Amino acid sequence: MNMQSGSDASGHGSLVSYIIGFILSIALTVLAFGAVTQQWFSPFAIMIFVTVMAVFQLLIQLVFFLHLGAESKPYWNLSAFLFAMLITVIIVAGSIWIMYHLNVNMQM
Repeated sequence: MNMQSGSDASGHGSLVSYIIGFILSIALTVLAFGAVTQQWFSPFAIMIFVTVMAVFQLLIQLVFFLHLGAESKPYWNLSAFLFAMLITVIIVAGSIWIMYHLNVNMQM
């Protein structure tokens, strides 16, 4: 692992960038945990807050740990990531839709 603040030739991040990403991830996790356990907001606002923290943590981990956008041609990695996200959304939304309709039809 490269001990300088830049990145090495293999495209991996430096120790400093890994530590920054780790600290930011821990901070977002602690914020979300504190909001839920200490009931900082209303239940709906907590749900929104935790969702926003999860999105921020996803972005931080994509940048600091998966190095998305750090290479010279990020188009291929970005397009593969977006395709994977599309498939994930389709599977999750389809599963929720099927479970909802099964629940409605079983109650008749």
